[in-house]
Amino acid sequence: MNTFSSETLDAIEYAGELIAKAHHAIVLTGAGLSTPSGIPDFRSEGTGLWSHDEPLEVASLITFRTRPELFFKWFRPLVSQIFSAQPNAAHLALAQLEERGRLHAILTQNIDMLHHKSGSKRVFELHGTLRTLSCTQCYRKYASEVYLEPFIETGVLPHCPDCHALLKPDVILFGEQLPQQVLTDAQREARTCDLVMVIGSSLEVLPVAGLPMQAVDRGAHLIIVNNSPTYLNVRADVVFPQEISIIIPAIAERVLHD
Repeated sequence: MNTFSSETLDAIEYAGELIAKAHHAIVLTGAGLSTPSGIPDFRSEGTGLWSHDEPLEVASLITFRTRPELFFKWFRPLVSQIFSAQPNAAHLALAQLEERGRLHAILTQNIDMLHHKSGSKRVFELHGTLRTLSCTQCYRKYASEVYLEPFIETGVLPHCPDCHALLKPDVILFGEQLPQQVLTDAQREARTCDLVMVIGSSLEVLPVAGLPMQAVDRGAHLIIVNNSPTYLNVRADVVFPQEISIIIPAIAERVLHD
C-alpha cells in the first residue's frame, strides 16, 4: 500500500475531480510512462538512449538509407526490450479510464505498443509504431513480429518477401515528417478537449510539445505527471513529480470509485 503525503493526497483528489467532471479528457504520454516497464527513455542522464548515442548518427532517416546496418545495430537491443516489455500499472489504469468512458483519447510519443497491449483503443501514435514494417521499395506493410523477432535472434536485417528490399520499421526517425493524418487527429483532440493530462513527457519535442498548449489556450484544464519540470508547469492545475506508475493508478482509483 502506498503512503502519500497529505499534500499529494489533496492533489490526487483534485486531479480526480477534474477528470470526473470533464466531458472530453485526453492524455499525452511520453517515454517516462514506459520506463517502469523496462524501456529506457531518451534524455535521462546516464540511462537515456541519447546519453550513449548521438541521435542523428544512429536514428536518422539519412543513416537508415545510407548505413542501415548502423541503424539496425543500434535498434536491435531497443526493439528486444520493447518486444519483451509489458504494460505497467499506469498503462492499465489509463485503459480502464477509457473503458469506463472517462478518457476520450490517448496521444502518445511512444512507439512501444504498450497502450495497445494494455487494452486502450483510441491511441494516436504520433511518432509511429513498431507494430508494422514497410517495404522501402514496394511500400507493402507487414506485421513486425514476423520479421523483427528473427532479427532480434540472428541480427539478419529484415527484407520484403516479395521484392526483397529492406523493410523499415514504421517509426519516425530524425529527418522524417510525422504521420499527417495522425497529427491532424491529435490536433483536433487538443482543440476540442476540456482536460489534458501530460504523462511522462518533458514536452521538448515539437510539434507534439505544442499540443497541450493548444488545449490550455482554449480553456482546458491541465494535469502534469512527470519527474522533471516542463515549460507548461506554470499553466497546470496540478503537477505531480512523483512516480508515474503509482500516481496514475491512484488518480484512476479516485475517479472510478468515487
